[in-house]
Amino acid sequence: MLTRPLPDLSAWIAHFRKAGIPVLPSTIEELALLRQAEEERGCVDAKMISQSVGSDPLMALRVLIEAARRRPDTVVTDAETVTAAVVMMGIDPFFRAFTTLESVAARLEGQVPAMLGLQRVLKRAWRSASFALGFAVHRMDEDAAVVQTAALLHDFAEMLLWCHAPELALRIQALQQADAALRSSAAQREVLGIELQDLEQGLMKVWRLPSLLIRMTDDKTAHHPQTRTVMLAVRVARHTQDGWDTPGAQAALPDDLTDVGELLSLSPEATLRLLHDIDS
Repeated sequence: MLTRPLPDLSAWIAHFRKAGIPVLPSTIEELALLRQAEEERGCVDAKMISQSVGSDPLMALRVLIEAARRRPDTVVTDAETVTAAVVMMGIDPFFRAFTTLESVAARLEGQVPAMLGLQRVLKRAWRSASFALGFAVHRMDEDAAVVQTAALLHDFAEMLLWCHAPELALRIQALQQADAALRSSAAQREVLGIELQDLEQGLMKVWRLPSLLIRMTDDKTAHHPQTRTVMLAVRVARHTQDGWDTPGAQAALPDDLTDVGELLSLSPEATLRLLHDIDS
């Protein structure tokens, strides 16, 4: 466990490039059942695997990293979703690649505040993915599934921080709780010396993840409609993570409704109805 910040962004990237990526306990259970079904009946396909474990951002990340590592130089098509990654790898190689998995519960055993912090980020990721898919479908985006994956992965660096440096993650949380106006990026720079968005982009590049996913998760390229879709989905999920009627949500929603409405060509009233429908 890291208890002190590393000297610079390169050091952070080098550390987390080699650090393990634990997954949800439910993912380990689901994979065990699927492996048994494949061994006994040979009935498992890529879609089944994706449906079982694709909602776990950390497992999705692991699958995409493994697919990128295995992709031959002669193959020019990237695997941009879990389903595509499993198809590229093959069912048997997929199961062989993930015979040993560490769970976040084991990683954070006895560290209740850290586990609660991680669960909060995971819940936000799930809601971000739902909003992003809803926005992408409304826009008739042919890459809607990739947009959903990008939103699910958008905050994976924060998840890894909770898993490997919970003390530092708790310090960031305390700063933001003490000052509701403090931006996440400012709190991260104060505690870590870097922004997690930069760490995330650096890791995705060294892992050779698909360029489309890298672009969609880069808030600094938010002028692109797909990237903006992901960014606004994450923003709405963050602002409403404690409910739609909290003071923070009420303060942020007018701007969110305007920006999402511009993206989707909807009025603020119609945008709010769509957000509630997606979140119901």
